[in-house]
Amino acid sequence: MLCNKRWLSLFILCTLLCGSYTVVCAQYFDLETYTKRVTIPFKLVRDLIVIKLKINNIGPFNFILDTGVGVMLITDPSLVDSIKIENKHTIKIGGLGKGADLEAYVTPALNISIDGLTCSGISATILKTDLFGLSNYIGIPIHGLLGYEFFNSLVVKVDFNDSSLVVSKPKYTRFFRRGVKIPITIEEKKPYLNAKITFQNGTKTTNKLIFDLGAGHPLYIENDVKYLGATQGFIAANLGLGLTGPINGFLGRVKEVEIGNYKLTNVITSFPDKHYHLESGVKRDGNLGMGILKRFTLLIDYPDKQIYFKKNLNYFNPFEHDMSGLEYYTTGDDLNRVIISRVEPGSAGDISGLEKDDELISINFKPVKSMHLADIDNIFSSQDNKSILLEIYRGKNTFRVILTLKRRI
Repeated sequence: MLCNKRWLSLFILCTLLCGSYTVVCAQYFDLETYTKRVTIPFKLVRDLIVIKLKINNIGPFNFILDTGVGVMLITDPSLVDSIKIENKHTIKIGGLGKGADLEAYVTPALNISIDGLTCSGISATILKTDLFGLSNYIGIPIHGLLGYEFFNSLVVKVDFNDSSLVVSKPKYTRFFRRGVKIPITIEEKKPYLNAKITFQNGTKTTNKLIFDLGAGHPLYIENDVKYLGATQGFIAANLGLGLTGPINGFLGRVKEVEIGNYKLTNVITSFPDKHYHLESGVKRDGNLGMGILKRFTLLIDYPDKQIYFKKNLNYFNPFEHDMSGLEYYTTGDDLNRVIISRVEPGSAGDISGLEKDDELISINFKPVKSMHLADIDNIFSSQDNKSILLEIYRGKNTFRVILTLKRRI
């Protein structure tokens, strides 16, 4: 998924930010007085949880809820002026590879408003340059990411079937009657759990993984697949763009992922090249992303260091990958134009003659302007050998192409 390509970069950035400055006061959300629990709606957009919040009584703004983020991060530089922040100071973040250091603002405590919640001492980092273009790659305006502070003092139930968060104080939490309790550790403000993985060659390992609501992929393992003796059925892939350049590796499937008593099979997995492993002070094996997590109703309990998993209606859906070989993003004032940013060599899109910078006008006669990126994702990963009629704009010409999907994994 396209968002994965940004999230690898964001993970590196947020790890660096955690070590760039120290906040003395506690930062957390709490329930309003005399309230035991509150329900907050969210939108699931390209397998990412988007909630609305206000900053200093201005907004609402769209923020991605991301357990892989240790600091509140504002990715839209225009918010610096609109939310009227005073006494901010600039930091420089090194370690990003070639070129000048990245500059960002660190704010004083902000007034973050989420319906039913109060906040205390929450500051944020604001990038001076929009490095990631999240709005373009997700298809709706995105202003930032909210992570550790949202979870650190409360229990959060994530229900993907009705797109809601139920936030409660630990002593008032309604725990699942059926489900599996998984212990976690909180390290560098990120949650970690153990999962058992069986690879295609029969190798079985226990892996320490980040529980990552901000990763669109199912599973990411920092292990060169070649050393597992399982290159058959794997494809070389551009896994994304990191802060130091392209991240190359493999996409494939593992036989089984075991989380407590739950066993998921044939799971699509990203394997970065060993030279691109993400640096961190925490020894880990990868992360568990939304491609798996959305198959459960989750109860995230940082205070007692545990997460409850209960399978939902998505649990038995097969794991599928894009079958078009196309990567694309939105642009325009309303983010309703879809542009192809890359065509995988040898893929269905390549065979159909599609090129970088082509614009998608319609899919099966339905205008792309009336579709969400997630709708397009679903079409392009729907069925092997399925033929799709695309209307394309290139240069000054509009033409039609038949794209026949091709499963590669």
